[in-house]
Amino acid sequence: MKNDLFLRALKGEIVDRPPVWMMRQAGRYLPEFIEIRKKYDFFTRCQTPELASEITVQPIRRYGMDAAILFSDILVIPQAMNIEVQMKPNFGPYLPNPIQTQKAVDNVIVPDVNETLDYVMKAITMTKEKLNDGIPLIGFAGSPWTILCYCVQGQGSKTFDKAKEFCFTQPIAAHELLQKITDTTIAYLKAKVRAGVNAVQVFDSWGGMLSPDDYQEFSFTYIQQIIDALKDEAPVIVFGKGCWFALGGMAKSGAAALGVDWTCSPKNARYLTGGNITLQGNFDPARLLSPPSEIKKMVTRMIDEFGKDKYIANLGHGILPNIPLENAKAFVDAVKEYKSPTQ
Repeated sequence: MKNDLFLRALKGEIVDRPPVWMMRQAGRYLPEFIEIRKKYDFFTRCQTPELASEITVQPIRRYGMDAAILFSDILVIPQAMNIEVQMKPNFGPYLPNPIQTQKAVDNVIVPDVNETLDYVMKAITMTKEKLNDGIPLIGFAGSPWTILCYCVQGQGSKTFDKAKEFCFTQPIAAHELLQKITDTTIAYLKAKVRAGVNAVQVFDSWGGMLSPDDYQEFSFTYIQQIIDALKDEAPVIVFGKGCWFALGGMAKSGAAALGVDWTCSPKNARYLTGGNITLQGNFDPARLLSPPSEIKKMVTRMIDEFGKDKYIANLGHGILPNIPLENAKAFVDAVKEYKSPTQ
């Protein structure tokens, strides 16, 4: 691979500068993506390999990140499990038949991912051809808890109160659903690795909704199964938004790297994880609205605080749709131009 900086950082090797990519880099802030969006609805873009692979490489052509992440969505998993998922414009995910009973859980299937999600594997093959061994490709999935949140709530939420109620009042049904999602996710990520992705990331977007004890029971227990199943086949990155309280346990999980959001300082993240694991993050996505000169200073400071080794420069969550193109460029360029104080 011509640029293996990302993979070397995941292994904890000494590097001249950290690698850089941005969560949600393939998407809605790019004019070339918006042109495709005008012609095709959301799940058509996900389910058409030619479109998904094109969207994946768009930010690489423009900015030259050190890794690409396959354009897809975490909700292709419930779709494959016989759960209807719609993406409503100006609303977001909508599941018309949310799961709220044991009977509904019984009707959820663990599919053959090679059939139901074949379009994702084809998109990986096409993307790898376009990347031509230039940089690594990341595949991803949502954490089982985060997927359950949408399946039970039926849509996005600030509290996911119905999802939590389901777990706390019907724990047997909840754990059965979580296990079905976990089994499907493991098969899905293994198929992605076979298709050619070089690393996988698990997004626990709603993990921070849970208390530390409930997080262990309803989220991390299942993420651990995914790490155990995948870690010998590809590096696994775990990103739990709002889950700073779990970083210590996560660091002992066998994951190759941990994502950190912007509410946890680099110093605290290193302290909580024992300083021995690669960390990824944690620039506030809204800070990309600052002037480019300020972004560059803040990025340099962020790298200084994390340290250039065992570190992947990234945002603390996905890039926002209203970020100016030159500001995204300033973020990527600042990492690429980085010189450590000792260099």
